[in-house]
Amino acid sequence: MAEDLVLPIPNLTVPQNLFVLSNPAFKALHEKARTEILEAIKADDMAPYLKSITSTSPPLLTPHASLLAAMESKNTEELRSLDERLEQAQKTEGESEISDALKARANYLTRIGDKDRAIAAQNLALEKTPGLGSRIDIVLTLARIGFFFGDNELVTTSMEKAEKLIDSGGDWDRRNRLKVYRGVHLVSIRQFKRASELLLDALSTFTATELLSYNDFVSLTVIVSALVLGRVDLKKKVIGAPEVNSVLPEVPVLGELVRSLYECHYDKFFVALATLEQSHLLPSRILSPHTRYYIREMRILAYTQLLESYQSLTLKSMSEAFGVGVGWVDSDLSQFIATSRIPARIDRVNGVVETMRVGVKSGKYEEVVRRGDVLLNEVQRLSKVLY
Repeated sequence: MAEDLVLPIPNLTVPQNLFVLSNPAFKALHEKARTEILEAIKADDMAPYLKSITSTSPPLLTPHASLLAAMESKNTEELRSLDERLEQAQKTEGESEISDALKARANYLTRIGDKDRAIAAQNLALEKTPGLGSRIDIVLTLARIGFFFGDNELVTTSMEKAEKLIDSGGDWDRRNRLKVYRGVHLVSIRQFKRASELLLDALSTFTATELLSYNDFVSLTVIVSALVLGRVDLKKKVIGAPEVNSVLPEVPVLGELVRSLYECHYDKFFVALATLEQSHLLPSRILSPHTRYYIREMRILAYTQLLESYQSLTLKSMSEAFGVGVGWVDSDLSQFIATSRIPARIDRVNGVVETMRVGVKSGKYEEVVRRGDVLLNEVQRLSKVLY
């Protein structure tokens, strides 16, 4: 049905390319990003958005006065036409036609990147639209506007509204699309475990191409899941998933990452991790803020996985397993051991790493003591304030 068609607006490749352009470290990617962002802006006549990004100092794109003027003229003409259509509907037609006219105007403002007017128009359309499915689509469009402009509050409030609407009778497709929206948002705020659950759940039913492409969705799912899943689940839900295997040939670094981790080929894993950092993490608008955290946690995961199988290992054998120098392994392990992230100790005299196995009861006792100390400190702070 036409009303079920989800428009890919605003175009979320635009802020991704703008992110690449804004970072001097990605100079090799700048020409491609500049070309793609200009093509997208021209295709959707995004005069308000072009004006905003060319008015920065220094501008992220070279000002295009003639292009901007031409697009502003098109925007004015189209909005005039949409206003006339709305006025006519309000005078002579029914509720359904008025709703359609309001949605058409709101969607056009969304397409051209006029944030404030688009949000106001979408909210007005939401008030005047009776159908539950259409109301959910409008709220998800508001969430995409939030993703486009990096407005976390708008994303959160819109998804909360969408969830309430879907719980009141939303269909299967919209319920699954919301899982993807929530998963992507959770990745952006570093809640990787819950994000992985939602993204994996939507893997075989993905339809949210208005938010991100299928390949990008699978890549994001693999990246997040590699960090939070155990070896059994990694094999079952990622390595063995046909949806993942259909995409991995196009992104071989992801296949190398998960397979080498599962098969304990740690030297290949370290190479794949370094490649992933440069090719997928740092250039990604969503993942870039979490790159250092992700790389660190993946190293801890690999070290822990290896050490769990042995009572002790020589630093030399560990360095050979990971394909790095003895000094590097010593330094890297030391920081994780010092912060209690890896239960081990290093005997530098004999060049040995000894695994310290903490029993279940001992582990729970230490956790209770730790939390008790935190509670006592908070109580003492509160008593100072009260007395």
